[in-house]
Amino acid sequence: MMHRATLAALLAFLAGGCDRAVVLNPKGPIAHAERGLLIDAFVVMMAVIVPVIIMGLLFAWRYRASRNARYEPKWEYSAKVDAVVWSIPALIVIAVAVLVWRSTHKLDPYREIASQASPLDIQVVAQDWKWLFIYPEQGVAAVNQMAIPAGRPISLRITSDTVMNSFYVPALAGQIYAMAGMQTRLNLLADAPGRFVGRNTQYSGGGFSDQFFEVVALSPTEFDTWVANAKQAPARLDSPTYAKLAEKSRLNPIAYYSAVEPRLFDTIIEKFAGPHAAHAGHGASPSPRR
Repeated sequence: MMHRATLAALLAFLAGGCDRAVVLNPKGPIAHAERGLLIDAFVVMMAVIVPVIIMGLLFAWRYRASRNARYEPKWEYSAKVDAVVWSIPALIVIAVAVLVWRSTHKLDPYREIASQASPLDIQVVAQDWKWLFIYPEQGVAAVNQMAIPAGRPISLRITSDTVMNSFYVPALAGQIYAMAGMQTRLNLLADAPGRFVGRNTQYSGGGFSDQFFEVVALSPTEFDTWVANAKQAPARLDSPTYAKLAEKSRLNPIAYYSAVEPRLFDTIIEKFAGPHAAHAGHGASPSPRR
């Protein structure tokens, strides 16, 4: 079996120049585990594909027209052939089943990341065609920018105030859906400071192609400074301001709000699903990462 680093380099080369190469250069433990799953799946597939290619070439050479191959018109059964035909697929199925079982539990998007630091809660709202990030502990909000402290677990509560969207930051975590009247959860962590791109991967209308957002991983001190600067923003996210923000718009610039109306996130959910779903903590069943 090839070393994982070699396989990662090979996959990155094959994906060269496209956004998918980001997946092969993870900047957090969740994305790193997902890259490992991708490589493991690649190895399992090669266990099937490589022998098939070799046998295809071998059979074509062995039974070519210019060679008098052995002719056995009455051959009908071989225990060895039967054993290979059944045992190899069975082993592959078992290997895939173990891989899926382990990764499903390990990469459960609702599973908190083990850390001595307490997670930072962020509420995420998908709109047409932008993303709103609410920081309930800090009392601020931002549009199209999610600032996070590097090295600290991030716990996201995600919903939509429009059609279904899909929240995805390739360098940090997998994809999970944002649905109106429901909330999904996602946990992630950035290993070090940096800037990353997130986007909606679920088609949601005319402005879908421009629905990107910026993720900024900062040192703890820089994050505190970011919060302090957001608190100085002149705009406040009350009900009338939110109603205006929720209108359809494209290529929204990054914007900050120094205060957020209490329970705004829950109110967004309740207007679609009633008063009980917002407090359930599991309004939608966990969606698998992609």
